[in-house]
Amino acid sequence: MLTSRQDEMDPQELEALVGSIQKGDANQYTRIVKAFQQPIFRYCYRLLANRQDAEDAVQDILVKAYQSLYQYKRSDHFSAWLYRIAYNHCMNLLRKRRMHNQVMRIFRPETVSASPEHELDSRLYKPSLATALSQLTLEERNLLILRVFEEKTYAEIGEILKTSPNALVKRMIRIKKKVRKSMKTKEESLWNEPNITMNTKI
Repeated sequence: MLTSRQDEMDPQELEALVGSIQKGDANQYTRIVKAFQQPIFRYCYRLLANRQDAEDAVQDILVKAYQSLYQYKRSDHFSAWLYRIAYNHCMNLLRKRRMHNQVMRIFRPETVSASPEHELDSRLYKPSLATALSQLTLEERNLLILRVFEEKTYAEIGEILKTSPNALVKRMIRIKKKVRKSMKTKEESLWNEPNITMNTKI
């Protein structure tokens, strides 16, 4: 994997936190911002392929989530609910700005000092990866990001996209075939996953 999944807030603690905010303790929202700001930023950055756009988007998304928090119900999972807001926000941005073609251009790191940001860019945005992503639709790219980069399970992605996990497994198999066709052999290890089964909790 290119990134490792960060420890997430305990689901029960998170639900209790959301409940307290819904009851009027708005100051507790700061904890949610701290927990999700970076993961949502990374997700938006990979979809939008532009750091400034991603920074702006994550702020808008977290504000939108706060404004909609009273509509959130515990029958859903908060993380999935938040990622769904992020996905819809980014898709709207891409469509409004007619960025469908631009989003396929993946930034390459400039030749400057190797700062942590540039090191991250050099790992995430390689020519062979850009070629592979250019062959995907926005929806396919989103699924690939959630599964490979964000390390979500198919069950979690199913909650975000409101789609059957089994259908996502089949779709991911097709996406991987497309990616492998366009990526160089030395890059293929980036996308290797354990053998996919129909167990959606992998």
